[in-house]
Amino acid sequence: MRRLFWTFATGVPGAGLLVMRVVAAAALGFNAVNSLSNPLQIGSATISVLQLAAGLLLLAGLWTPLAGLLVVGLEGWRLFARPQDPWPQILLATLGGALALLGPGAWSADASLYGWKRVDIRQRHTRAADHEP
Repeated sequence: MRRLFWTFATGVPGAGLLVMRVVAAAALGFNAVNSLSNPLQIGSATISVLQLAAGLLLLAGLWTPLAGLLVVGLEGWRLFARPQDPWPQILLATLGGALALLGPGAWSADASLYGWKRVDIRQRHTRAADHEP
């Protein structure tokens, strides 16, 4: 899984990635709940459930590159299925693609699970008696 990430950005870039993940997750959740509560659009329940799942993965920062690609695919599907107002789908697909390319940032489950770890190796202290013949 480590090969999917370039780095786990910290500081201001990491905060920016966190904001991108939260905004994308909120928009995906809003769209999914709105679609599921509308009886006229109940036929797209699978798409809505997948949107909700991708939003939850992005919110947690878990499997972010895969969740971002899922968002790009779902929003591309919605863009061609309902071409009335394309801009929300274009915006969400762009956010998903950017997160798939950039990674989740330091404040994510991916960073905790797959980030670089620092291992401190202690010096072994030997007694003089251990080296005498």
